[in-house]
Amino acid sequence: MSLTSLDRFLAAYPAYSDTTALDDLRARDYARLDASGHTYLDYTGGGLYAQSQLDAHHELLSGAVLGNPHSENPTSLAATALVEEARGAVLDFFNADPVEYDVIFTANASGALKLVGESYPFGPDGCYLLSYDNHNSVNGIREFARAAGATVTYIPVRNPDLRLDAELMERGLECDTTAGGHLFAYPAQSNFSGVQHPLEWIELAQSRGWDVVLDTAAFAPTNRLDLSAIHPDFVPLSFYKMFGYPTGTGALIARKDALAKLRRPWFAGGTITLASVYEGWHHLAPGHTGFEDGTVDYLGLPAVTIGINHLRAAGIERVHERVSALAGWLLSEMCAMRHTNGAPMFKIFGPETMDRRGSTIAFYLLDPSGHPYDVYEFEAKAGAERISVRTGCFCNPGDGEIAHEVNRAEIAECFDEPEVPVTLQQCQRLIEDHTGKVPNTIRVSLGIASNFADAERFLTFAAGWRDRVR
Repeated sequence: MSLTSLDRFLAAYPAYSDTTALDDLRARDYARLDASGHTYLDYTGGGLYAQSQLDAHHELLSGAVLGNPHSENPTSLAATALVEEARGAVLDFFNADPVEYDVIFTANASGALKLVGESYPFGPDGCYLLSYDNHNSVNGIREFARAAGATVTYIPVRNPDLRLDAELMERGLECDTTAGGHLFAYPAQSNFSGVQHPLEWIELAQSRGWDVVLDTAAFAPTNRLDLSAIHPDFVPLSFYKMFGYPTGTGALIARKDALAKLRRPWFAGGTITLASVYEGWHHLAPGHTGFEDGTVDYLGLPAVTIGINHLRAAGIERVHERVSALAGWLLSEMCAMRHTNGAPMFKIFGPETMDRRGSTIAFYLLDPSGHPYDVYEFEAKAGAERISVRTGCFCNPGDGEIAHEVNRAEIAECFDEPEVPVTLQQCQRLIEDHTGKVPNTIRVSLGIASNFADAERFLTFAAGWRDRVR
């Protein structure tokens, strides 16, 4: 009797059998996926919420009377208690000592990063060191650094694995830290290639006088982040990436010592203990209160506690085991797929094995001559089959430029006329027309509700492109 693809998969990844509780979870809490025929492969873009999360949040709101927390009346105190419960749940989930860390609620990870950028004490003697492999919300901090006269330095990634150059990283850390603010920012996991960068760099940088931003938006949904083992100064989060709902709430987990260094350029309702219109006086509130502008989403924050409890019950280690097995299988199958003439069907951007990488896979689908099929056509045809993938540069231009070997002169054409905004697609077309390079990418990513059927369905769809004439 011949082995099925599932048999071969389980033989190659026996630990997957220990994650069957997630099959029960999918049937119970994510039944809409199979009921509607969806294959969801965009977890790095956004997680999926569970039905039980919605039910629990609705039940809580239906039975409560909650008011603006900035008061001492009963409804305000009830809301305050729920907000602080959510703050405590975040600290507890990430094993962050409340003596060392504080949690500031924001709209998303980008809002958390903006708080750091606008308030960090950059100066002419300061440095901002960051990796090519960063989300644009991390790249954007460079504008605050440059405005303050600080030196901005990028650490490149190298093809083919798109890992950061460790030697150049160490050289970048040699910036004189005796004066000015010094901030080092990099992702725990690339949202482009899935590469997981060494967490040991946090302690190394701090030992040389740097504060460290560790972007965990792509890492936290499927990996254990233990802030008792590593101690980054600033950790931005988007909760919808972790458990789908709510979508308008994120956080900045900050070491209290590092938070005390920040100097806010403005104040708002809720962030001050006292303000006066005379002489421009105000006193900024200490800790997280001084950074939570206006009124926090006090009706949405209970959903954060619910989502964390959901992810805790599912088991982050179990989720990690499952998506690692599925991603490993996808990578091996994608690398093995060939056209009839023997030409590979896929080009993977990043590692082709699961060594030091997560379950995010960026790639081209190639025609028999080795040229990429149209990325947007692939996305559209996948969508017609209810298979959700993502295309573009994923707000990570550094990885995209290196992966597609786009040099400075080629990208400069997209910025030749600053007064004429150029869209991403226009820039991609301009580069392709002038160079033949295709600076565009397809990405699949896995998460809490992924299963083998999702991976197999994607591979079957891709196999349908074999020998296809462009």
